[in-house]
Amino acid sequence: MQMRRAGTSGLTLSRLGLGTMTWGRDTDEHEAADQCRAYIDAGGNFIDTANTYGDGDSERVIGGLIGTLFAREEIVIATKAGLSFTDGVRSIDASRNVLISQLDKSLARLATDYVDVWQIHAWDPFTPLDETLAALDYAYTTGRARYVGVSNYSGWQLARASTKQQGNSMKAPVTTTQNEYSLLNRDAEIEILESADDCGVGFLAWAPLARGVLTGKYRKGVPSDSRGAAPHFAKHIEPYLDARSSRIVEAVSVASQGLGYSPLEVALAWVRDAPGVTSAIVGARTAAQLTGLLKSEEIALPQVVRSALDDVSL
Repeated sequence: MQMRRAGTSGLTLSRLGLGTMTWGRDTDEHEAADQCRAYIDAGGNFIDTANTYGDGDSERVIGGLIGTLFAREEIVIATKAGLSFTDGVRSIDASRNVLISQLDKSLARLATDYVDVWQIHAWDPFTPLDETLAALDYAYTTGRARYVGVSNYSGWQLARASTKQQGNSMKAPVTTTQNEYSLLNRDAEIEILESADDCGVGFLAWAPLARGVLTGKYRKGVPSDSRGAAPHFAKHIEPYLDARSSRIVEAVSVASQGLGYSPLEVALAWVRDAPGVTSAIVGARTAAQLTGLLKSEEIALPQVVRSALDDVSL
């Protein structure tokens, strides 16, 4: 698998990252191990998780694989903090106290002394940015995190956080930003990708298949075994089942037929090779699904197809 530098840092990531949001909940330990094995065999080196995934069970599953399926130094492990779901209610708290507490709990679940990338999960409008950044500095200087980053920040938020850190050599540089990006959601092109490039920050794309909608599985309704039928995922799928999305999905399907690829491969290759993208993070419920995702490594979209998809998805 092709490797890419995250911005101007020395961190090297495979251009497809392994997302683990379903691990410990919809994907059990054995299935997760099969996925991880297939991903590593394909040459991948980047596993992404968060303290909230499966209420921490995703991190526990990954921790159980360290030393049995892979050596700690062989894989880049990224996790996040600052987000919680208390009684099902989403809450953002990027205060120093909460962030460091969540990081220490993540390290315990992962059974490791450090994470390679520690990311603030979301912008907190009620906590001073300097306090949030101080938590990144603490994690970085104490060795708990080799690199730090942010997630779901807008362009100006990323620029502000990054430039504050760049202005002092004693501070932890922002190395990555993680945002949603796909043919159905191109909001990252509004200042975020440009900001990441200008600040020397690597861009990590989550939901590159628009939560599976771009695979074409929802063209004739919601399959009973899909995420769209799961109570905890349905609300995230529904926004991508409108007329605009259907038009784009049909365009991807037509392109895939003409190229002899699957819609999944076409949609994922579009994100993976979009200007400014360091890595596209993919997730699957089963190893068989992941194998299909990894096949996209074998293809490259002709420029004429990429341009046509650019136009139809605007």
